[in-house]
Amino acid sequence: MVMLSKSLRLQRPDRGEDPAGWGRGDIVAFTNRMGHLSASGKLSASRRLAFTRFVRRVLLRFRTLGLAGPGGLLEGMPVGFALWPEDMPDEPEYTEAGRDLPEEVMRVLCANLDLLEEMSTTEVRVATELLIDTGRRPDEIYTLALDCLETDPDGSPVLVYDNHKAYRLGRRLPIGGETADVIRRQQQRVRARFPDVAPARLKLLPRPKTNPEGTKPVSGIASRHRKWADSLPDLTVPVITMEAGTRVTHLVPFDKARIFTYAYRHCYAQRHADAGVPPDVLKELMDHRAITTTQGYYRIGAERRREAVDRVTALQFDRHGNRVWRAAQSLLDSEHVRRAIGEVATPYGVCREPSNVAAGGHACPLRFRCLGCEHFSTDVSYLPDLKVHLADLLRSRERLMSAFEADDWARTQAMPSNEEIGRVRRLIDRVSSDLDQLTAEDRAQIEQAVALVRRSRTVHLGMPRVGQPLPDVRPPRNPLP
Repeated sequence: MVMLSKSLRLQRPDRGEDPAGWGRGDIVAFTNRMGHLSASGKLSASRRLAFTRFVRRVLLRFRTLGLAGPGGLLEGMPVGFALWPEDMPDEPEYTEAGRDLPEEVMRVLCANLDLLEEMSTTEVRVATELLIDTGRRPDEIYTLALDCLETDPDGSPVLVYDNHKAYRLGRRLPIGGETADVIRRQQQRVRARFPDVAPARLKLLPRPKTNPEGTKPVSGIASRHRKWADSLPDLTVPVITMEAGTRVTHLVPFDKARIFTYAYRHCYAQRHADAGVPPDVLKELMDHRAITTTQGYYRIGAERRREAVDRVTALQFDRHGNRVWRAAQSLLDSEHVRRAIGEVATPYGVCREPSNVAAGGHACPLRFRCLGCEHFSTDVSYLPDLKVHLADLLRSRERLMSAFEADDWARTQAMPSNEEIGRVRRLIDRVSSDLDQLTAEDRAQIEQAVALVRRSRTVHLGMPRVGQPLPDVRPPRNPLP
């Protein structure tokens, strides 16, 4: 509002003293002045947007309070003296610098949080941890109240914060137990530092200086975060290229300019998208009004998973455990199409029987005895599921062979056959044997591809789905080896 007042004094002959003389031209002059300050580097794009939004809101409040009416302090203020939607500057574009950070980079950052605390303060370290774990905007973390941690009726921890950008207060975000512990430890530190101040007045991250009552939030985190990121050793990320028909992994330098506080919000979105969280659920987690906004925060699964699918498909097997060789790129391309429209997931592989695929997996007459069907195939990503299935079969047979009260016909139908158990065991041995023959580098790449494919897989078995807790996608804090 001070900047608007300065603009009126500079632009108007009466120095802006008469509200009745204000008009549309004064608004244009004000927005141009803000644009000039931003272009000259004196005002950041984000602060320009925030200031303009604030002025728009205050001018609207003047009118709703009747200050522009007869007898009001701003009597005669024209209707045209207002900021309209077309006057608002564009949202700052974060481009690639705001996209998610590679796992290799996140691993290094999390392993060096102690260094961040040494270079700055505990509050900066806690703020960074919360930015990583919760995906909130920086200002939403910096201004957290001391009593920001609550629990749902089932006892799960919840972060209570204010979405300043959308003017939505008291938002609730489910968080993990380890993140909640970070908040509890910080609450204890703040209470020990300000024992005589009412908790309702305290901030979770109080400013370390000129803050005798703990009511002022921390500031300057972005600059200290930048200094810490620049101090880290050179970062490299693996990039896979094709050389003479062979995949070769190269380590290339990573631009540290991409490591800043807002990037963690993109990381949060991408981790949940990779874990298979539906877009509508992710929209609520990000606290967006429109799902199109959420979709701009992560890369779609088909693009991100294509390379992983290629790697996993190279280790594909039929129900007999015979390797299905797929060397031609055209076959790999068709594999992606089949994954989209020509197959349906089973508990430990995929089914390509047309009628069952058309029915979404609900038309299988074998009742999921997939290993006895020629339309079934599996790949290395299902190896953990096959092992679990074998253990279930053995456990069921042992229980049915014991003193289990049941009619003979029911026991016979429920008893897993030796042929079924043998088929699963041979399939597991065959997949494991092929894995063992890979080089250490190839096996590491296969394991990474399997992890990505399994995170993004949703299996529908014709059974009703129930509400499940969100996946644990919190980056580990373990030190680097």
